[in-house]
Amino acid sequence: MFRKTVVPLAVLTAVAGMAVAPATAAAAAPTCGTGPSYPYIVLYAPHTPPALVDAELAAKCGSRTGYYPEIGVAVAASADPGFAGKIGVHRAYSGKKEITDAGGPDPAVARAGVTAQQWDMRAIKAPEANRIYQGSAAVTVGVLDSGVDATHPALKNAVDPDASAGCGTGVPDPSAWGPVGDVFHGTHVAGTIAAKDPANGFTGIAPGVRIASVRLSDSPQGWVYPEAAVCGLVWAADHHFPVVNASWSVDPGLFYCADQPGEAAVFEAVRRAAAYARRNGVLVVAAAGNNGFDLTKQTEDPIPVPQYPVTPACKSLPQGLPGVVTVSSVGYSGTKAATSNYGAGAVRLTAPGGANGDSPPDGQGVDCPLSTALDGGYRAICGTSMAAPHVAGVAALLASRHPHASPARLAALLEAQADPVPCPAGTDCTGTDRDNSYYGRGRVNALRAVR
Repeated sequence: MFRKTVVPLAVLTAVAGMAVAPATAAAAAPTCGTGPSYPYIVLYAPHTPPALVDAELAAKCGSRTGYYPEIGVAVAASADPGFAGKIGVHRAYSGKKEITDAGGPDPAVARAGVTAQQWDMRAIKAPEANRIYQGSAAVTVGVLDSGVDATHPALKNAVDPDASAGCGTGVPDPSAWGPVGDVFHGTHVAGTIAAKDPANGFTGIAPGVRIASVRLSDSPQGWVYPEAAVCGLVWAADHHFPVVNASWSVDPGLFYCADQPGEAAVFEAVRRAAAYARRNGVLVVAAAGNNGFDLTKQTEDPIPVPQYPVTPACKSLPQGLPGVVTVSSVGYSGTKAATSNYGAGAVRLTAPGGANGDSPPDGQGVDCPLSTALDGGYRAICGTSMAAPHVAGVAALLASRHPHASPARLAALLEAQADPVPCPAGTDCTGTDRDNSYYGRGRVNALRAVR
């Protein structure tokens, strides 16, 4: 957190409340501008025939690189700076066109004897849960992130290459799911969920489940563009992962408004993909973000590309979508990290993600949760990105215990079994002990998931 002359179509096709014009017998070649080629998402009516998609894109100076007919979202490439305008600014958008790819982690921790440093696991009773049940290999958790290092000793038996893919281009590539460069964000997330390294004393929440590495970013900066998010969610749906972890929000903005040019296309494309995933049995667990503000009360996007007022029609994606379990972060003391986003109705659960300055006692680790890194060792980093996989790991235990549970049922179990966390005195937290703007329904509990 990954932030001319129209050649019309042969069939009148309704698209997101708009229409694509019918074809004429002959049409002039399009007049196209020139510039760098960028990827775009383009909205169509679900199940629009690919030939019609190709015809319109070609007529408007683009070409199809991917297509998800189930949800009517195409991934296109165009070097014409006016491509989105020709398609319609409520139907087409390029996140990469908006930007140019241009606190660091704690130092590596010793590879041996790290059990005592896993204060985050003790906070959610994961060690006790592990002694009872470690999850089922029939359950695969999709780690939609920066790629997972399957050579790590703690993950080599967990990662399923056949269920993994790269989605950075918006089109799944089964050969491109590993990490890019030295980015270990996805590997850290995966370790929290399912790592097992007896030699070094590290155990994740559900070490018996499998991990699918679905790499959404091809950038060392971790940008997750709309087409990658759509690709990852559809991949998860088509492979029927019961749980996916989304420790990112769609880039380049933080909020996307359903009623604004460009952003409307992003909102609708990701909404359709998330709804498709939910219909196919996928529970999406997402990080709330690290801006330190109330997601429900923002009036400006802190990442203005472009700048629109933030209204109730604007949401962070996928965090603000129906059915998504959004997670805030707490530190060692159990109070919300100052950097964690929050909001009544926006946050459904909380989990350990660490907070700078909220330190455990000597010998019990550092401020941030420890997990797997690229060098075969372990590193500690803080953030809601680290909180979310604690919830995804517990959800994987629940999916193992309840193999036919729907996403709504898994979410309900997570919330019902959470430990209530009351609002701290003297803060802007609102709500009850059992449901408030800082912690939602409470801190996730792994032990209750396996009893």
